[in-house]
Amino acid sequence: MSTNNANGLRIGVDVGGTKIEAVLVSPDGRVLGQARIAARRGNQAVLEDIESVARQAAGERFAEVAAIGIGTPGQVNADTGHVGDIVNLDVVSMDMGPEIAQRTGVDTHVENDVNAAAVGAAALLGGAEGLTGTIALLNFGTGLAAGIVQDGVLLHGYSGAAGEIGHVPVEPHRFKCPCGQYGCLETVASGASVARLWPHADPPMPDLIRRAIRREAEAVDTLDMVMRAIGDAIQILAQSVDPRLIILGGGMAKTGEPLLEVINAELHRREAQCHFLESLNLPARLRLAPVEQPVGAIGAALAA
Repeated sequence: MSTNNANGLRIGVDVGGTKIEAVLVSPDGRVLGQARIAARRGNQAVLEDIESVARQAAGERFAEVAAIGIGTPGQVNADTGHVGDIVNLDVVSMDMGPEIAQRTGVDTHVENDVNAAAVGAAALLGGAEGLTGTIALLNFGTGLAAGIVQDGVLLHGYSGAAGEIGHVPVEPHRFKCPCGQYGCLETVASGASVARLWPHADPPMPDLIRRAIRREAEAVDTLDMVMRAIGDAIQILAQSVDPRLIILGGGMAKTGEPLLEVINAELHRREAQCHFLESLNLPARLRLAPVEQPVGAIGAALAA
């Protein structure tokens, strides 16, 4: 979280493939205004829509805004504000941060959408300790990635690849990943991969869990594959950065408590075989991201 704009209002914008959402956030983190519009494709339309929804969220208080934060999919350079390859919006290359700053006259900071959501989820679920310590968001969306927040500051790493655990190639089925590797965790432990592995329902995860509970053989085998990969992802995250909270987000996490129950069952299975894992007490650290709040937009504002 930036401290440069801690005493002013901030706008957070969450750019999605079908909608763009914005919030106006007070210096103490309260949401004062909110707006949402349908997303359009192409550089010019995306820039126009970001500016429009930001102004709608702020309303008459736009002149009081000290910073705008944007969370967006694609390849993001948080230092320069450049974004590449927002596939769902037909954006190949865009200087999003500088363009929005020029249009609005307000300092603008751009983050990867998972990182922005991590800040928002950490702020909402951090409890009495707030943003102190390390908090991670494990995002099960089209891909699999983590956002890591340490004492309110996002960890990017040297090249911006911190948290990209979805491309750790340890999944034993060795499915081909779009990144070019074989066996990436996200080829099994992501929303898109579960839809491929279980094409019998939309959304797939709730149906997969229900059928596995009924002991349908195909569902049991598929859920076991997915849970082992999710367990690996949680262990990699826990044993590398040791967060006090691991927040489960993304489309798959909207399954809610049933998902948490099957993940906890997998973690307890591992604990029964390993005292070291039992000592980490990973199930106690898991939380579901709040689905009723604009987590990505809030996080983008707080990260600005």
